[in-house]
Amino acid sequence: MIWDLHCQEMAQYGFDRLIYAFTSFRTAKIGDLSDVLVLSNHTQAYLDEFLHAGKFRDAPMVNWAANHDGPMSWRHTAERMNRGEMTPAEIEVMELNKLHGVCAGYSIGFGDMSSRAHGAIGLVGQHGLSQDDVDRIWDENARTLLTMNRLVHMRISNMPFATSHRPLTDRQREVLEWVADGKTTADIALIMGLTPSTVEKHLRLAREALDVDTTAQAVMKASLQKQIFMTALPYRGGVIYRQ
Repeated sequence: MIWDLHCQEMAQYGFDRLIYAFTSFRTAKIGDLSDVLVLSNHTQAYLDEFLHAGKFRDAPMVNWAANHDGPMSWRHTAERMNRGEMTPAEIEVMELNKLHGVCAGYSIGFGDMSSRAHGAIGLVGQHGLSQDDVDRIWDENARTLLTMNRLVHMRISNMPFATSHRPLTDRQREVLEWVADGKTTADIALIMGLTPSTVEKHLRLAREALDVDTTAQAVMKASLQKQIFMTALPYRGGVIYRQ
């Protein structure tokens, strides 16, 4: 798998623990992990606290990478800590990281043409490496490291179903594609040989699977997740949906 190979390659440069995240349904605030694909070779103990207990929401490196495109040395975070600029919640994350040896590294944010999509990766220096060591490794190999990580991000983010969502059924995908094509419930029922109530049932189940409130949101989210493919760009309530 490309992720396993990438972890092996990064380890050769001294980055032995990685955590990658990508979402194609971004909101203003980092929140629901169900809309995010996460890959990592960190220990399960660390991931249980950092991810599943929600500590990541206050992680300085995560919040920086979620809002920037490009690399950042963790020296920046250490300097903020030394200047007393961190919130209590951020300090708690830094203490958790220190406990697990997540002390020196680099973060890379991956921007996207879509404002909804964003990716990021955190590269952690192996035990015994200081931030000075990590910065020196980066300076000597910056172009190669940045290129390798961008290529892996491009490959992973373009894979179908690049999120941890529940997949749609064939029927759910088909009715959403017809909605995206501008068809009404009655039109879809006629085209698919179903009753209008059955079409509505598929739309309701699709909304539940995608964890959204409206069919318009379902169309957008399914498209961004590459679960449906649209041939047109229908206009709905001030929003143009694009694949």
